[in-house]
Amino acid sequence: MNIWIKSIFAICISTNLFAQEYLVRFNSDKEEVKKSFFSRNGGKFDLVSKEGNLYKWTTLARAENSWDSNVSYISKNKKIRLFQNPSIIKNRAAIIKALENSRESKGPAYPDNPEIKTPSLQANGTDPLLKSAWGMFSTDAVSAHNKAPQGKGIVVAVTDTGVDYNHVDLINSMWRNKSEIANNGIDDDKNGYVDDLLGWDFHANDSKPYDLSMDLMDILLSGGNPGHGTHVSGVIAASLNNGVGTAGVAPQAKIMALRFIGEKGEGTTDNAIKAIDYAVANGAHIINASWGGEAGEEDDEPLKEAIKRAEAKGVVFVVAAGNGRLDQSTGKAHGFDIDNDSKPIVPAVYNFSNMIGVAAIDSSNQLAEFSNWGKNSIKLGAPGVKILSTVPGDRYQDTVVDLGSIKATWDGTSMAAPFVAGALAVIWSQDLTQSAQTAKEKLLSIVAATDAVSGKVATDGRLDLHAVK
Repeated sequence: MNIWIKSIFAICISTNLFAQEYLVRFNSDKEEVKKSFFSRNGGKFDLVSKEGNLYKWTTLARAENSWDSNVSYISKNKKIRLFQNPSIIKNRAAIIKALENSRESKGPAYPDNPEIKTPSLQANGTDPLLKSAWGMFSTDAVSAHNKAPQGKGIVVAVTDTGVDYNHVDLINSMWRNKSEIANNGIDDDKNGYVDDLLGWDFHANDSKPYDLSMDLMDILLSGGNPGHGTHVSGVIAASLNNGVGTAGVAPQAKIMALRFIGEKGEGTTDNAIKAIDYAVANGAHIINASWGGEAGEEDDEPLKEAIKRAEAKGVVFVVAAGNGRLDQSTGKAHGFDIDNDSKPIVPAVYNFSNMIGVAAIDSSNQLAEFSNWGKNSIKLGAPGVKILSTVPGDRYQDTVVDLGSIKATWDGTSMAAPFVAGALAVIWSQDLTQSAQTAKEKLLSIVAATDAVSGKVATDGRLDLHAVK
């Protein structure tokens, strides 16, 4: 190859100009097999999963010309997105117009990656906003607070946009890596991550998985939803009776913060896999996945295998069913009354034994108008409309945008999934020796029969912790 051609190739790879990203799975873990493939095909290779013999390959080459007998598959490294808030989608045009005409602040933006604070003794007292969290009462989670260990001993990995780990209602609920010494620049526990005290940021590749916020207009224009991971985390494990805010379903559970989705609401399959593998390797019992998208012509085999690795290790994967379906001509969600079994949303439809797919219901126990469902793939409904929870900056919201006559609330199956993750933590904490499958079966056995989801989810019911003792 001419030297100038080699130079152009190298520049293209280094800048990702014209390059494609693939995930390559090898049949063998022998180093000579991988080195042979790398040297023959060129490009740039990065390890994604040691357990899965999976690498990311950034290349200008055509993948179909690179196959050999030592390769199980070569799959595109796909984009993974948050399910967009249907309330914002519905009102986006009106909100943008109102903001453009307003001279008022369009919403706070917070500095990224603040220093990780040490948990401290908090005040005692009733949580003043809990009375406004209708989902906590609808699921009988408030009564369960008095009957169960509240998720103590259970770690829930939130794979999302990150978490405001210093939030007053979350700081004591964060998982802490006891084998890692803070800020010494050393991988003390030799797990491959330096100073991973709370989890990891796979999107930015650093040790501070913070939920970076943006100007509201930027959020609306980009399709992102910063604050999403913090909101999800509060539903699961916001502190109870600390005299501020609200409380989560499992306030004694611990949140492992794994950021792989950026502030514009988008991540990649390789980083999702890294987050799942990290959760499994570092002691998570439950993974919350409030993200996904429509299945394309080819299945996302690498992601599927990561969930199966979690299954093999007894880790439960709680996943949102999806919020409508994307209109390819407009790029917007639409529809409603959408069956995932016939029109798959991934990863919700993978339906392995460790998975719990969750649809959204409203305060009247009706299936939310935007919620996907599936008699085979989706197990139950849970609160997912106008959900009150934590957001970055020691704040709380059930309404994302309030411009008087124009409002957009925190809606989505993204909000329903963490209710189930928290409830599973409560049930599992009653007996830490029980298996993941036993805890899952107990959760699904106590659902409340609900006409609105009968025939649309596997249990014919909605989340209810009334039977927790």
